[in-house]
Amino acid sequence: MTQETNPTSENIIDSGAIQAQAPKSKGAKTGPKPKELVEGTFMGLPVGRDKKVIDPEDVRKLATMSCTDRDIAEYLGIKEDTLRYNFADILQKGRADARITLRRAMMDNACKHMHASVQIFLAKNMLGMSDSPIDNEANAPLPWDDEV
Repeated sequence: MTQETNPTSENIIDSGAIQAQAPKSKGAKTGPKPKELVEGTFMGLPVGRDKKVIDPEDVRKLATMSCTDRDIAEYLGIKEDTLRYNFADILQKGRADARITLRRAMMDNACKHMHASVQIFLAKNMLGMSDSPIDNEANAPLPWDDEV
């Protein structure tokens, strides 16, 4: 492959039968420039042997999404034991928030939007109702004894 210089056109590459011209830098759009990472600081707790700084708010958000301890630890780059030791109360509160949010959504679906399937599910699980009554000894009449 040879490169020829021509006074009328710049950077023409001749590879035999096909000629290609390099794009001009003037006015040519190449897309946004890639961003560079900069050093910054944020508040968090230093955990583990290497004292990695973890933001408790990140732990709370992940626990509120019902992520497992393993998922949260892998995401944050720490061990599960370290996560449980340092953030047990935050994990517990985040998971409680997730359960409350789910219950609230179920109640809205059952009561406001009148979804029958959700109403049946809640009646069975919260009120102890069932599809078919169970015949047990508690419903049997008391024995009658004529000898008194």
